[in-house]
Amino acid sequence: MECAPGHPTRQLIGRPPSEVVKDGYISVLGFGSLLSERSSRYTAPNLKDFRVVRVRGWRRVFAHCAPIFFERGIARLDTREMSSLSTEKCEGASFIATMFEIPMEDYPALEQREAEFILAPVFAETLDGTPLSSAAILCTRSTDEAYRRVYCKEMNGACAQETPEGDCACVACTLSRFGVDKIWRNDILPCRTYLRHCVLAAQGLGEAAYEDFLDNTFLADRQTTIRTHLDADPSILEELPPEALRERYCG
Repeated sequence: MECAPGHPTRQLIGRPPSEVVKDGYISVLGFGSLLSERSSRYTAPNLKDFRVVRVRGWRRVFAHCAPIFFERGIARLDTREMSSLSTEKCEGASFIATMFEIPMEDYPALEQREAEFILAPVFAETLDGTPLSSAAILCTRSTDEAYRRVYCKEMNGACAQETPEGDCACVACTLSRFGVDKIWRNDILPCRTYLRHCVLAAQGLGEAAYEDFLDNTFLADRQTTIRTHLDADPSILEELPPEALRERYCG
């Protein structure tokens, strides 16, 4: 399989791709925690038409550092278990995802929340292989440089958010305060709490989605599947999230 680990640029802020807009709604693809409708409604309470689809030509990879895992106390810097999921182009790959619509007015919040990613228009298909006529947004891998050019005060003199002390609060600078020097990395492992959450979310969609998640989701080395990773450390699925996060991170 020929795979593309990153993208050189990102789309303009505030403008969803026209291919994903229809009748005042935007289509979105979920591939990790958003495999769970309940979890999806935490971030998109106005969603509609939640359903299961297949995405071809892309693969899921745990190679993205998420500052929220540090802020919630579930990242492990010592073991490098701090990654969330992203997707990247990969010829011949596919995975089962969810798809739903959100109102157009909810797009700015989505883009801000997923600012490290390229929000790419991608055409999915039904599980029986029927292509869908409309594209949907997929959160795909970007680069640290592309993100910082847009959002980092240290690089462009301005930032969307600042700390109370006036420091840049972009994702890159927030991670640096936790001792992490890059957003996108090839030397990290899945955040344990988040991985368990994603596995339970996939399991909730049925056996096909569950098996697909185990076999078509990869560590940052792009070789080790989540099935192999969990076989090596089954305790990941036995650990309960911290009490304050149990409702949010239970699939």
